[in-house]
Amino acid sequence: MSAQFIERHRENAEIFSGSDLCKQKSIELLVELNMPNGLLPMDDIEEVGYNRSTGFVWLTQKKAIQHRFTKIGKQVSYDTHVTAFVENRKMKKLHGVKAKELLIWITLNEISIDDPSSGKIVFGTPTGISRSYPISAFEVENK
Repeated sequence: MSAQFIERHRENAEIFSGSDLCKQKSIELLVELNMPNGLLPMDDIEEVGYNRSTGFVWLTQKKAIQHRFTKIGKQVSYDTHVTAFVENRKMKKLHGVKAKELLIWITLNEISIDDPSSGKIVFGTPTGISRSYPISAFEVENK
């Protein structure tokens, strides 16, 4: 997903900049969407934007990063631009996030919590394959 696509959604969007504020706003957004607060473990975020009328969200960081979710032993890559259309307990048309499965990187395009009582979060790929993990694996205790 390119910076040009982000530009089309800037009008009427809430836009924040600065690493500390962006980290705070990205966590607040996840909480607002009833998603685990550690789902976007990006630290060097330059800009966060949320267009509530379209549901479009973007995070821009200086460089791509990789993060290991230790509770499930999964490596995840976050590109310089991470974008999605969001709604309660769901991120659709996700771009910029990949998970390492064995030796290959798999693109993720949807993250959802279909049934909160199950305690599971589901990660989907463009090919229709999905995997579920405990929601708790993506929760971070507030400092």
